[in-house]
Amino acid sequence: MPAKTAQDSGDPAEDGPSAETVGSIGPATETVGAPTEADPSPARTSGPPAEVVGPLVRGVGVLRRLTEAGGTLSPSALERATGLARSTVDRITATLARMGHVRLDGRDVVLTPRVMELGNAYLAALRLPALLGAHADALADELDESVSLAVADLDGIRFIHQATRRRAMSVSFRIGDLLPAERTAPGALFAAEWTETDWERWRSRRRQDPADATFPAVPPRSPSAADDFAERVARAGRDGWALDDQLIEPGLVAVSVPVREPDTDRVACVASVVSHTSRHSAAGLHTTLLPRLRTAVAAMEAELRTAPPPEPGPPPTGLAAWTSASKHELGRDFVESLARGLTVLTAFGEGRPALALTEVARATGLSRATARRALLTHEHLGLVAARPDRTFSLTPRVLDLGFPPLSRSTLPRLAEPHLRDLADRLHEPTALAVLTGEGTEIQYTAGAGASRVLTVHITVGARLPAAATSLGRVLLADTAAPPSPALAEIRSQGYALVDAELESGLRSIAVPVRDRAGRAVAAVNVATHAARRTVEDCVHDLLPDLRATADRIQDDLRTASRFTPVPPL
Repeated sequence: MPAKTAQDSGDPAEDGPSAETVGSIGPATETVGAPTEADPSPARTSGPPAEVVGPLVRGVGVLRRLTEAGGTLSPSALERATGLARSTVDRITATLARMGHVRLDGRDVVLTPRVMELGNAYLAALRLPALLGAHADALADELDESVSLAVADLDGIRFIHQATRRRAMSVSFRIGDLLPAERTAPGALFAAEWTETDWERWRSRRRQDPADATFPAVPPRSPSAADDFAERVARAGRDGWALDDQLIEPGLVAVSVPVREPDTDRVACVASVVSHTSRHSAAGLHTTLLPRLRTAVAAMEAELRTAPPPEPGPPPTGLAAWTSASKHELGRDFVESLARGLTVLTAFGEGRPALALTEVARATGLSRATARRALLTHEHLGLVAARPDRTFSLTPRVLDLGFPPLSRSTLPRLAEPHLRDLADRLHEPTALAVLTGEGTEIQYTAGAGASRVLTVHITVGARLPAAATSLGRVLLADTAAPPSPALAEIRSQGYALVDAELESGLRSIAVPVRDRAGRAVAAVNVATHAARRTVEDCVHDLLPDLRATADRIQDDLRTASRFTPVPPL
């Protein structure tokens, strides 16, 4: 069956743009700085192209509004933020929920880790985080200061890697955050390579948005702030480094050095060391930290010169068939053209930084016509760039789609909705725990209760002996070398069951949660009273659902941790 396009779907909401669906999200006029859904490209002066996919525009708008709000909004708030009809918002969020990009949590729409697959596709195609991230992390450890990597995004800068120090007062920028170039040290280094067209874009944006309202990651610009960006750009071009002396807010200082591409000598990204004035003055950054930053940048540039070409990973498969099946099952509540349009972004990735139309169609299983309209729409929205060789590549603005609020996730935060679902399904309490540093105790990090008179209630943060709990034993079975016969059996069967050893009448069964490297970093369990379930019931009735829940937590962990650390606590 050929893939349907937006026009032949027979659903009015699958049609192209309309006055309500595009114009309500943003004006179809020339814009600069942070994009609107109607026309994010400053090079354009007219409305959206005739072939733009309206539902895709609207769906991207919903994801951007959720991102700006920190990841959670009610449908009513989305209706107000986007200007879309409530029925349209409901159908878009239902489609995004089917794709796993959001979950419908009571009255709220909440971004889920799976939406990070879109940003992961850009970061994997870029390669810079994979090649340079370890150097940035090592520098942060050496200096005990936060270190970031940023790329240019039109007249702004966007973070692609953060090595943040955990202190009472620390830098709170996230991967994917967009900052105005003139209020950062990296911006001056990128602007040293701007053309006159770039400068005109920047001047136009400054006229339209003098307070930086389109950059939610930074506080509003002070009317009394110095207007010396051109001077700082000239100095950065001459010196080869740049300084941020409290440009974003009082107390925040940074020093930056460009990392240059080996073939063109143009700036590939900028490495920065960030601190605050209670630790370093701006002058102190120059004299104390700049030499070590330059040494690290030299190592980064050597990495770029010597890195072998990437091996293309497997592209996604079966996406077109999945969207067609979802449309058949859900009918009008599934916006197929939105789902297909978003899957186009995942065709890119490691070893696939630039793809021709035919390659995108082949990777997604979509028809050339459907893939073409999706690419044109993404280009219109600023998410995809057309290249002179007739290929397409992702832009940093893909990180606008849910990445920043989720890039600081913790394992308990990822696990909590899955634990609630499991507890509601089994009517038994569930918990997540990790081994403490000594390896002799477990610490509970998340849990969900059950509405029973007799139930297990252990507070988050509580510690128990690892050897006396199912959670501890399944973790010890993965770490002990060599394991005892009992632990070896647990490792072989993949679960641990404890029967009335911690407390009379208490039975619990646990399975491990593994990270991208296959290490057991946590465990999840279900607890019950011996009067409710036999040992055999625990294995036959509880274990399958428990394993399925652990798999879902692992999937979220592996997606979220591909380019960002996910702390276990």
